[in-house]
Amino acid sequence: MNRALRINDLGQMDYLEALAVQEGILEEKTHHSPDDVLLLVEHPHVYTMGRRDTRAHALAVREVPLHATSRGGDITYHGPGQLVVYPIIDLKSKLRRDVHTYLRKLEEVTIDTLASFGLAATRRPPWTGVWVGTGKICAMGIAVKRGVAYHGAALNVAPDLDYFQRIVPCGLNWAQVTSMDRELGRPIEMDEVKRAFILRFCRSFGYDPHGNVMPEQATNTGPVTAS
Repeated sequence: MNRALRINDLGQMDYLEALAVQEGILEEKTHHSPDDVLLLVEHPHVYTMGRRDTRAHALAVREVPLHATSRGGDITYHGPGQLVVYPIIDLKSKLRRDVHTYLRKLEEVTIDTLASFGLAATRRPPWTGVWVGTGKICAMGIAVKRGVAYHGAALNVAPDLDYFQRIVPCGLNWAQVTSMDRELGRPIEMDEVKRAFILRFCRSFGYDPHGNVMPEQATNTGPVTAS
């Protein structure tokens, strides 16, 4: 039986509120196995840590919330102008629980999305994420519960990069952070990036992108049937 993908654009939403949405969908999926889901969101200014306590990498974040999470990875920043994607998908059916393959595919989707805007992005093993030159443009961190992946990726479209100066981003004290608008030298429409990402996500993970509802119409969308 073909699985389906539901796409929900949450717009701008507080990090903990969006986390509760994720956890609610995750609970449904681990017990009833409904459709896979792709959430898209922008968060107000917030810092998050992975499963390890990396408060030592929070240099000057007192006026901005800092939340511990269940995802992998180190400390990172989320804020306006950053596209955060939370795929909540069943790895048992898609990738036989292969978390590493899943992360590589998520990187591939991001690289292909950036290429559609004329940006040559790459991986930098052994670190997870996507880079343009020496600048990290997309951070990733996931968790898996009962074979279902959640959390996801944060793509810097046009955020205030000064907020990254207050932390050691992803625990890499040598790393720079960049964004699409900085690299392209022009404004970028968030909805345009969402459309590009959705199309490439569907293609990479085997969902049918045809008939897909675009982000501005995507809240509580119906299923996109897998091919």
